Amino acid sequence: MYSDKKSIQILVALLKEHGVTQIALCPGSRNTPIVHSLAGDADFTCYALTDERSAGFFALGLALHGGRPAAICCTSGTALLNVFPAVAEAFYQKAPLVVISADRPAAWIGQMDGQTIPQPGVFGPMVKKSVQLPEIHDAESEWFCGRLINEALLETNHHGKGPVHINVPLSEPLFGFHAEALPKPRVITRFQGLNIYERPYDNLIERLNRYGRRMMLAGQANLIYEFERRSAKLLYKHFAWLAEHTANRVVPGRPIRDFDAVIYGMPKEERPRLVPDLLITYGGHVVSKRLKELFRQCPPKEHWHVAPDGEAVDTFGCLTTIIEMDPFEFLEKIGPLMENRPTEFPRMWEQLAARVPEPEFAYSAMAAVGALLRHLPGESTLHLGNSSAVRYAQLYAIPADTEVCCNRGTNGIEGSLSTALGYAIRSARPNFLVIGDLSFFYDMNALWQENIRPNTRVLLLNNGGGEIFRSLPGLEPDGPAARFIQGRHQAEARAWAEDRGFRYLPVRDQAQLDEAIPELTRADADRPVLVEVFTDPDTDVALLKDYYHGLRPLFAS
Repeated sequence: MYSDKKSIQILVALLKEHGVTQIALCPGSRNTPIVHSLAGDADFTCYALTDERSAGFFALGLALHGGRPAAICCTSGTALLNVFPAVAEAFYQKAPLVVISADRPAAWIGQMDGQTIPQPGVFGPMVKKSVQLPEIHDAESEWFCGRLINEALLETNHHGKGPVHINVPLSEPLFGFHAEALPKPRVITRFQGLNIYERPYDNLIERLNRYGRRMMLAGQANLIYEFERRSAKLLYKHFAWLAEHTANRVVPGRPIRDFDAVIYGMPKEERPRLVPDLLITYGGHVVSKRLKELFRQCPPKEHWHVAPDGEAVDTFGCLTTIIEMDPFEFLEKIGPLMENRPTEFPRMWEQLAARVPEPEFAYSAMAAVGALLRHLPGESTLHLGNSSAVRYAQLYAIPADTEVCCNRGTNGIEGSLSTALGYAIRSARPNFLVIGDLSFFYDMNALWQENIRPNTRVLLLNNGGGEIFRSLPGLEPDGPAARFIQGRHQAEARAWAEDRGFRYLPVRDQAQLDEAIPELTRADADRPVLVEVFTDPDTDVALLKDYYHGLRPLFAS
């Protein structure tokens, strides 16, 4: 029987899956549920040692013999500190030692409870990875627990071997042992490079060809990658290719960019049709909340993430495989290996995307963004502020040679203006920034400098606050907290923009917008231009909702 603690069940199952079966066990009460679960499983070879200092070195010896990971499990408190010398030795010998420590619940640390010290991160830089497992109470904490264990165990042999630490907080009661079998947690594997003539890589290609419903999703990438014509033809037909504007040109053909509209328009009961069996991702952040919700609710059978650093990025909660290599090298390599058989999944996505019309909004923030994007000159750079600006831009097509930049690393509103100005000073292209009012005024000191060139053009969307917060589910738009949450204001940019040498154009209706956009996009401007578009936030929200609701009839069966 195994412990009733779900975190321990997942830990034991993943130790087994990752081949960590040689374990030194030390006595104690807090670690009893872990010890009991390991010692009672015939797949583990367990060794009883009382002295944790000696046990750590004993486990180190197990790891050094053959180079496979071995573990030591100890109780809470100073017992863990006695393992430190062995951890340091493992770090410098680059030995795959796994330290598993039981711990008291975090609430009791520093409360004069017995055998309690701050255990998370206690080994500092002497371990390659240190994780603190959650006590599992729901599906999210279960996913988090499994992900952390996978990450730690993968790190024992990543860019060189070395020790890792898994800290396991356990609340009482400790001694329930009723689980007859272990769960089947999701196992994350990592491939470093892709040599198709060696195992286990041949299995990877077989899995690639096994699925008929395949999707490539490109995240943010600040570059333009040109695929060879032959490679593009070999690759494109096998996948549904999805990419937002922030991905730039990193796909071998024209991707589906309006997938948010497809997901919203599709009846909820039919949305599982949109989900691939195999999802392959590369690049950085994806903006779409709808896509994240879809994959988290209806996960693909497999999710492969391709990245040079090999980090475990489990955005959709279904990561199964990490491929550590340059994503474009990976794509070029798999093209000739794809079996030449027809698949309807990409065609289905293309047909659904074809139903989405480019929107036509009455005067609003969305209409202003659309007007700019329809008039972008060739070979320009488009900078997008976070929040509404980046989402509004996704509603419209942009010229193929447009370069797109956005601070999506942390998605904060600060610094969008400063980043765009720094980029523009080095750029030969016209640089356009679409930015919301809170983001602009937060960073308005970005204009307090002498490094602003005439190639800088700003479209400032000013609706008197954070419009996106007005549409949050459950928040009363005019409730007592609304003005604080939305950051309501009556600020305008005219004085500051004109003082800093910008040509300033205010826009308060459609006629003024029609006049301003040609001035914003003209090629012969002798100074930077700022167009400030004033809109009503309630109108913006209502028009956007009407647009999305209008998609539903287009996708009715």
